[in-house]
Amino acid sequence: MSASSATVLFVDDEVRILSALQRSLRREGYRILTAQTPAAALRLLDEEPVDVVVSDQKMPGMSGLELLAEVVRRRPATRRLLITGWPEEIPQEQVEALGIVALLPKPWDEQELRAILRRETGLAK
Repeated sequence: MSASSATVLFVDDEVRILSALQRSLRREGYRILTAQTPAAALRLLDEEPVDVVVSDQKMPGMSGLELLAEVVRRRPATRRLLITGWPEEIPQEQVEALGIVALLPKPWDEQELRAILRRETGLAK
């Protein structure tokens, strides 16, 4: 898989966060999809090939952990990352059980995010 063929889906209920994530990766060559709700993310997941889902934890209607559990059910091969302002509130057992490859605190480190995505899409340098 190359960056140009890897699709990353960002899920966050805040438009400014989605915009910041897109900006931080605009030169990486990924195909980027965004969703402001978990329901919209699941629709995209059903319609599009997605290699990595990067979800916020606290969203109306469904938490990031709940969304990623559904990602596991629908697309087990899709890699999963969780971004949260409260990483200490996320039970490590759930992270492991859901196969979440990274738990990133907000504000995230752009270099760390890029490195994780490169690793998870097979582009580690």
